[in-house]
Amino acid sequence: MNRNHNTQHQDPAPAAWIGLDWGHRTHAFALQEAAGRTEEGSVEHTPEALHAWLGQLAARYGGRPVRLALEGKGGAALPALLEYPWLQIYPVNPVTSARYRKAFTPSGASDDLPDARVLLELVRDHAAKLRPLETQDEYTRQLDALVQARRDAVDRRTQVLNQLTSLLKSYYPQALQLLEDLNTELAVAFLSRWPDLLSLKNARPATVRNFYYAHNVRRPERVQQRLDLIPKAKLLSSDPMMLDVAVRQLRLLLDQFKALRKHIALFDQEIRRVFAEHPEAPLFRDLPGAGAQMAPRLCAAFGTLRDLYPEPAALQKYAGVAPVREKSGRQLWTHWRWLAPGFLRQTFVEWAGQTVGYSAWAGEYYRQMEAKGKTRQVILRALAFKWIRVLWKCWQERTPYNEARYLKQLAHRKSPYAIPAS
Repeated sequence: MNRNHNTQHQDPAPAAWIGLDWGHRTHAFALQEAAGRTEEGSVEHTPEALHAWLGQLAARYGGRPVRLALEGKGGAALPALLEYPWLQIYPVNPVTSARYRKAFTPSGASDDLPDARVLLELVRDHAAKLRPLETQDEYTRQLDALVQARRDAVDRRTQVLNQLTSLLKSYYPQALQLLEDLNTELAVAFLSRWPDLLSLKNARPATVRNFYYAHNVRRPERVQQRLDLIPKAKLLSSDPMMLDVAVRQLRLLLDQFKALRKHIALFDQEIRRVFAEHPEAPLFRDLPGAGAQMAPRLCAAFGTLRDLYPEPAALQKYAGVAPVREKSGRQLWTHWRWLAPGFLRQTFVEWAGQTVGYSAWAGEYYRQMEAKGKTRQVILRALAFKWIRVLWKCWQERTPYNEARYLKQLAHRKSPYAIPAS
């Protein structure tokens, strides 16, 4: 189900306009029909109530278009709204609605102009300045949901690893020396078998040595260094009660960590499958530094709807990598774009960082900016800005990126980032 972003120019005049102020329990709405009749009310946030209300609207207006505005991404109400193609949905930036409200209620008394009515007025009177919601194809939506869910799981795993590190420092710091990296099957197996220093000291050296060998730590000198630490190690605290609690916390964190590792692997498997079937995959599969993780994220970022971003600036601004310039009197200042989709911006900036080691011109750009004293994050945001322009052209022309061809173009333009021919 695709929604055309030029809906207002192609469809008949709307039968009604609705402002929907979504909430966790109820959704307030303000409605006005083309004939002038108005209505205000609320709908409970249950599937039954939402679909009953939307079904009544469908019957009332006979499938004629209805323009509906809501703040942000629409929260939990959006999936239900997307089931009704006659709804023309306009997401409104919360800053836009707040400033509109303030313009007419300088006192800030929000009761004078309820949020739903603000949204109604915006979609009724200013639809031409708003951007209708446009949904991507099935593959892109699924891929986008998968890569975001995977990133959330990775962030949770990082949080558990940080908690695990902090816990070990508090009662069993030797484990950090004996393991070096907690994000491994070796670490899980080691801590599950020897959750405290006493149990480790009671183990025979040969048992510990064989354990390391079984987990692919096979350099004899490295294993011996670790074995030599164990007899010298001392308890941080000998309080048995505190030790018992710490071990229980350790087991809890290990269970969480194992579950996250399992499901991240399952996400990876499904992402590979969906990405392989995505019609745009060939454009992103072999990008410099993209790899198995970033290539699907970049593919989901662009999708298949080329008229959604008619120029590279549209995506640069939406992703939040295009800087904003503000001017007041004689003062001019530049800052980054607020309220951009965090995951999307993160995708482009993280990938830009990866390209430094895989793309000759990206590496040269980074080195030159670094020599000028720019910070890493400033450089990567600027590099992401440049990469979006390059990828947008490849995407629009359905032509995979070719590093050699692009380097020739840079040399032809006498770009300062061109790499001299060897």
